[in-house]
This record gives sequence, structure tokens and C-alpha cells, in this order.
Amino acid sequence: MPPDNISPDIWFPNLRIYFESVPRVAFNVFGVAIYWYAIFIVVGIAAAYGLGLLYAHRTGQKKEDYTDLLLLGVPMAFVGLRAYYLVFNWDLYRGQPFFRTVFDIRGGGLAIYGGIIGAILAGVIMARIKKIPFTRFADTCAPSLLLGQIIGRFGNFFNREAFGGYTDSLFAMRIRLDQALGGVTQELRDNAVHANGVTYLQVHPTFLYEAFFNLLLMIALMLYRPRKKFDGEIILMYLLGYGVIRFFVENLRTDQLMFFDTGWPISQFVSVLFALFSLVMIVVCRMRARGRL
Repeated sequence: MPPDNISPDIWFPNLRIYFESVPRVAFNVFGVAIYWYAIFIVVGIAAAYGLGLLYAHRTGQKKEDYTDLLLLGVPMAFVGLRAYYLVFNWDLYRGQPFFRTVFDIRGGGLAIYGGIIGAILAGVIMARIKKIPFTRFADTCAPSLLLGQIIGRFGNFFNREAFGGYTDSLFAMRIRLDQALGGVTQELRDNAVHANGVTYLQVHPTFLYEAFFNLLLMIALMLYRPRKKFDGEIILMYLLGYGVIRFFVENLRTDQLMFFDTGWPISQFVSVLFALFSLVMIVVCRMRARGRL
């Protein structure tokens, strides 16, 4: 527990862990603030690239193919991240200048499923250019995608965003109301905690939940990859596993993007599609591999 004279920025009361100061800005370059969120994204990309190169080397693949994939995949992933968010959050940007709408991401506005779709499309394009089976790229990169997602989620911690509703569970997290980014519901305000003159929201740290289960999935895919039954099985298992993880995590979040006017979170809708498609394809492809189709 923090001393009576300290009001931490982030606090896990039931774990008795607190962080007195959690700055959003890491440093400034010529007056431009460089956020921890951006640093974690860059580190995540670098780590994912390194993990992919390691497996490519072990399996006798050309490293330069994955360097080229990185050079195409990163911009396409960012286009997907932004476009997906804009499509399902257009009311916030309607009537604003085009440049600001498309490129002003410093205040947020990225959606992970858009990035995944963009990265997969980049893999398809690069596979055609290199005349390499897409499944080879995909199975090599699937655990790398998860590693990048795991590291990137810690940027949400520094931003105090992508959290869930009120909880008093073991992993409950308190963040200062004046520092929270989006998703502040009436339920959270009604259950706010006041300590040392500061108002805290007590929330599910859903970004940490997702990072933890993504880590388990990444380890499982890496252990299973040498035993895969057909090419493309690892990417399908990634889409299936992440779809299940995100479906349940999304149910806790308070900053959901809705599927137009349906009242259904778009991330849950996409999760169901990805999971069902992947499950059917895994069953069909395994049957084919066994000669039953």
C-alpha cells in the first residue's frame, strides 16, 4: 500500500503494488513529445522481426524475404490499424479535414484487428512477389505477431487506456480519473475511490489480461509448430486462439467500437468470424492431410 502522503498514478490495491509516477511522454525531440506508447509499438515490431528471423534461419529460409515483408507489412499494418478504427468510429471525425482524420494518431485511434488484416494482406502480396507459399510466411510470422501485440499492450498501461469496467478482483487496477483516456462509464464513476485527495477509477486491466493470454498462446504455437499437420496450421491456430481471447477480453472493455448500429462490439464480431473460419479450415485441412477428403 502507498504511504499516506503519496498518490500514485497507477495502483493495484489487492496486489499491494503501486507506481507513483507513470509518465505518458518518454522524452522530447525538438519539441515533439515521444510517447511511451509509440516506443512500445516500435520495440514490439523489432522484437517480432527478430523472432521471425530466428525461426527463418533455423528452417533454412532467406532472411531477406522477411526483411522485405517487414518493409511492406509495417506500413500496411498501420494503414489497417487506422482505417479499421475510422470506419467504425466515423462519427467522431465526420466533417474534419482529411489530413487530420487520416494521420492524426497521436491522440489514439488504432484498432488491432485492422493491423492484423493489413499484415496478412502484406504477406499475401509478398508471397506472390517472391513466389513463396503464403503459408510459409504465415506460419513463420504468427508467433511474431503475438509477440508484437504483447509488447504493444504495455503502451496501453502507460496511456491508461483500453481498460475494463469496475472490479474488486485480485488484479483490480486503480487509475487517476484525471489521467484516464476514454471509456469512463457511469458505473466506474459511481464506484470511484477517493484517496489522499485524488479520485481513482478501479478497473479491469484488460490490456494486461490480453497480453498474458497472448503470451500463453505464443508459447503454445512455438511448441506446436515443429509438429504441425499441414502448412498454414499455425496461422489458423493463431486466428482461432486470438479470436477466442479477444472475444472474452472485449466483453470487459468500456471503450468498445460498435458494429454500426447493431450494439455488438465489432471486435467480438470479427473474433467470431476469425475463430469459426479458422476452426473449420483446421478440421478440413487435417482431414485432407489424412486422406479423408
